[in-house]
Amino acid sequence: MVQSSFYELCGILASVCMILGYLPQSIKTIRTRNTDGIALPTFLMMGVGGTFFMLQGLLHQPDIIWSLFLTNLVTTICCIIIFGIKIYNDYFKKRREQGKK
Repeated sequence: MVQSSFYELCGILASVCMILGYLPQSIKTIRTRNTDGIALPTFLMMGVGGTFFMLQGLLHQPDIIWSLFLTNLVTTICCIIIFGIKIYNDYFKKRREQGKK
C-alpha cells in the first residue's frame, strides 16, 4: 500500500514538473512565433516520443497510467503546435529569401 502510494506520488510529481518545465517555453514560442533557435528534428522526435508514451500510459494493464498519459498529451500537443509554427516560419523564410534575389 505504501509503495503503491509512493509510486503514484512519484508519477504525479514527475508530471507536474514536466508540464511546468515545458509549458512556459512552449507558450513563449507560440506567442512570439520565434522559432529560430529550434531544431526541427528535435521537436519531431519529442512529439513522436510523447505519442508513444501516451500509448504506453493508455495500454498499461491492468490500469491506465493517467499521469503518464496526460503529461505526454500536453507536451505532444505543444510539440505539434511548435512544429507547425517552425515549418511555417521556415517555408516563408525561404520564400522571402528567394523573392529578394
